[in-house]
Amino acid sequence: MAEPDLLVLDFDGVICDGLREYWQTAWRAYARCWGVDEDETVEPMGLEDRFRKLRPVIETGWEMPVLVAALVQGVGDAEILENWPILVRQIAEAAQKQPQELVAQVDGERDRQIQTQLEAWLALHHFYPGVLDLISRVQRSATQLYIVSTKEGRFIRQLLAQGGVELAPEQIIGKEIRQPKYQTLRDLQGNFNRNLISHPQGQAAAQPSLWFIEDRLPALQAVQVQADLQEVRLFLADWGYNVAPDRQAAAADEQIELLDLETFCGWPFPERGVSDAGSD
Repeated sequence: MAEPDLLVLDFDGVICDGLREYWQTAWRAYARCWGVDEDETVEPMGLEDRFRKLRPVIETGWEMPVLVAALVQGVGDAEILENWPILVRQIAEAAQKQPQELVAQVDGERDRQIQTQLEAWLALHHFYPGVLDLISRVQRSATQLYIVSTKEGRFIRQLLAQGGVELAPEQIIGKEIRQPKYQTLRDLQGNFNRNLISHPQGQAAAQPSLWFIEDRLPALQAVQVQADLQEVRLFLADWGYNVAPDRQAAAADEQIELLDLETFCGWPFPERGVSDAGSD
């Protein structure tokens, strides 16, 4: 396997499973935004299980408390799976809630937990088996690693530090950049070539090889329609936050590869210089 010049990983659903924290934060943000008395924020029976199953519909953080609102209001699972992009706007507008207000509550709730109950907050997350070892191998290889996520970068850094992983600030690109993931991939390719050109002996590649591993099919499909990103190799992480129809669609798509965790963690990334050892 020829290693890519650039390996780009999503965070939630690819590197880390934070569903327990996701639910807790979503419920508390919902309680604050929808005016539920703090003394009455006992999570209704069965909602967490439904939230976990429906997590794949969420694209970005402001939608989290809206999904809780949908469940509390009795919207059915099938309707949520089929019509979420419309429902999320309708429910937020009916409650007179703006995305900026909702995401501020979500991030504020996370900040409160980190400041007051850091160990408990960290314990709500776990890294998928073998993924941190893979990241360590990539860091020692010639491949450049980046994490691109719709989660705030500061939360990602906090979690990676707990796992013993240190990345340079520019390697973690969170939602604070405020642009679609496909634009970030485009920027990374452009920066890779500019860095080569600036090197004394550098020469720009026609197109640096880039692999993008993501657990949300719509994010991969958004890359597919970019004319200048046709050479990006796309993988759907089947262990992440997706549903059977997503995996079936990926398996039938010639441009998207369905990837399992064992294969992903087994990718060889030789240490920089090792693969050239012994060559003339």
